[in-house]
Amino acid sequence: MLDHRLTVLRTFAACGTVGATAETLGYSASAVSAQLREYQRALGIRLVVKDGRGLRLTASGATLVERADELVSAWERIYSEIRNADEDAAPALLRLGGFSTATASLLSPVAARLKERHALLDVHIVEADPARCVDLLVAERLDIAVIVAMQTTPGINDGALEQITLVDDPLDVIVPAGHPLADREAVSLEEFAGDHWITDRPGTPYRALFVTAFTAVGVTPRVVHQVSDWGSQESLVSNGLGVAFVPRLMRLSSDSGVRRVPLTGATAPTRRVLAVLRRGTRTHRLFSEALGSLTETALYAQSLTTPR
Repeated sequence: MLDHRLTVLRTFAACGTVGATAETLGYSASAVSAQLREYQRALGIRLVVKDGRGLRLTASGATLVERADELVSAWERIYSEIRNADEDAAPALLRLGGFSTATASLLSPVAARLKERHALLDVHIVEADPARCVDLLVAERLDIAVIVAMQTTPGINDGALEQITLVDDPLDVIVPAGHPLADREAVSLEEFAGDHWITDRPGTPYRALFVTAFTAVGVTPRVVHQVSDWGSQESLVSNGLGVAFVPRLMRLSSDSGVRRVPLTGATAPTRRVLAVLRRGTRTHRLFSEALGSLTETALYAQSLTTPR
């Protein structure tokens, strides 16, 4: 019902460059440029202008993008009502996206459960970082994305996208089995001040969370290893090379030889896991079912890994 070139314009506004827009939409850069030119010619309004070797939105283009949020949200609600009213309509496609831990702990079991309930449903999963997920939602290439809300997460356009908290996910500390704190029921972060730490590289969301947690307790940790993959961090810990944070949602290997120790205190780090979707789509029966399943699965996954 809506001109697809409006989606191209909104995606360009979110991504910032023709190249990034093309990659997000799955088009060529020349196709994106052509559609932007055709759209502004059809409207009789300059939407983009040259800016060096690229393009930028004009004031009119920016206004159209901002006001189009209302239009797109209204259409999404109408489309959801139409789909819900047709009781004979079989679910066709659900596109889910999220970060790596979410893919394993949430998206995979939810997709399997939905396919069991709806034999004709096709589910596609894309693993991507939060910024990429947001762009894919605006480009209408994802229906629901699961992301982590952090200070370094790019701002989400609340006019275009809706955020729903799925779960607050504590970060525990994993230690070698022989660590002096391995059998404690709960430990304060300050007690790990003298340990060698394994964490993500500087400039990443989890390194920012790591720094924030230690800054809050006034301790400077000794970072010895910089490793991004949770599984690789677990391997280093099991070999006695340090300690590391691990999300409660992540299940550890049964034979890794590490112990999960929960942190206590007001400064214990926690990441908020969100479901994000385009405004107006939440009333879609299938999307609503998927959101409910994601919440249930997140709570269940946490219960499996909660130290006892």
